[in-house]
Amino acid sequence: MREAAELAQPAPPAEDLVPARRGAPKHCGWCGRRLPEGGNVGRRRRYCGQSCRQRAYERRTALQRSGLPEDAVVLSDTEIAALQDRLFQLRCAAEDIVTAADDGAGAGELRGLAADIARAARDLEQLR
Repeated sequence: MREAAELAQPAPPAEDLVPARRGAPKHCGWCGRRLPEGGNVGRRRRYCGQSCRQRAYERRTALQRSGLPEDAVVLSDTEIAALQDRLFQLRCAAEDIVTAADDGAGAGELRGLAADIARAARDLEQLR
C-alpha cells in the first residue's frame, strides 16, 4: 500500500535534486585569484592550486597551535606597511578627484582619475 502511494507521487523536478551553486566561492581562498568556472559535479573548488591549498592548511594548523581564533588575520610588519601604502595611494587618488572637480576639470580628466581609483581599489583587493 505504501509503495503504491510513493509511486503515485510525481518525481521532484531535476533542479531540486542538484543544489544550486550560488554560494560557490569565485576566488581562491588563499591568494584571491579568480577561480575557473567548474561544472556541477563534485565538490566546489576553494583554491586555485595545490600550493594555495597547502599554504591555507599550514595557516590553519598554525592558528590551531597558537590559540588564535580561526578568522584571525596575521600580517607581518612588512605586509602592514605595504597595506598602509596602498590605502594612502587610494586616499590620494580620491582627494585628486575632489580637487579636480572643485577646479572645474573636464569629464575626460575626471574619468582618468576615477580609473586610477578603480585600479588602486583593485590592487587593494589582493591582500596577499
